[in-house]
Amino acid sequence: MGFFARFKSLFSRKKPVSLGLALGSGGAKGMAHLGALKAFEEEGIGFDYVTGTSIGSIVGALYAKGFTSSDMTSVVEHLNKKEFARNLRPFSDMDFAEAYIEEYLEGEISSLPKPFAAWATDGSTNEGVLLNEGKIARVLTASSAMPPLFRGVEIGGRRLYDGAFTNAIPADVCKQMGAEAVVGIDLSAFLRPEEEKGRLERLVGSAINAFVPVKTMPDAKTRGYDAADVMLRPNLYHFRPTDLDRASADAMFDIGYQEAKAKMPEIRELLKRKS
Repeated sequence: MGFFARFKSLFSRKKPVSLGLALGSGGAKGMAHLGALKAFEEEGIGFDYVTGTSIGSIVGALYAKGFTSSDMTSVVEHLNKKEFARNLRPFSDMDFAEAYIEEYLEGEISSLPKPFAAWATDGSTNEGVLLNEGKIARVLTASSAMPPLFRGVEIGGRRLYDGAFTNAIPADVCKQMGAEAVVGIDLSAFLRPEEEKGRLERLVGSAINAFVPVKTMPDAKTRGYDAADVMLRPNLYHFRPTDLDRASADAMFDIGYQEAKAKMPEIRELLKRKS
């Protein structure tokens, strides 16, 4: 290669695309996030910015800390599921969850190796709240405090609840943080329609909603779809956010893995186009 050809090549090399990952809410369905991360690891795809809501915020913070999908699976396996299930009663506090999370994610958000942000909902104003500073474990419990199972978590004088009510898949936050392209994961893309639910189930749902201090905003899901360049939609129709048994966890992990693998050509094309 001649001098001018080498000189030209210095300016024609493709710049790596800054890639964001937005992880959606869904409780125990978050095992699908771990399956997707395994697929990304196998394909050599890493993310520069990470955001999440509810269980997505917990998985996202672990990823930003440097945990692999295998590391995260180990965290789940060490969870005392019986103790966790005992706390699934109306208006429980999140102290037990915060203590467990802090075993793996102590310190402040600013200490994480990758830029990270979580999303929550203000119990007084029903406004979305960006959480990109403060104690990691506290922030994650605030993003995950789903009423009426849990009480809100107080941060900065505000009582915060699950971010799913205002931004279920915070892909737009990834873009605001600097990501040129964003991959989102929607754990609730396949939900049972109201007409398929029994009368008793609908009545119970209505009664629960009467005690919930926050309401779902019309764009809580669509804003994520509008901002994401690729959206993974694992089909978790047959699973519930409270399915903590091993068989369900393994099945959801595999569904997330297969969905990420299926979307890989689209993600590769996105990276090629953006670069």
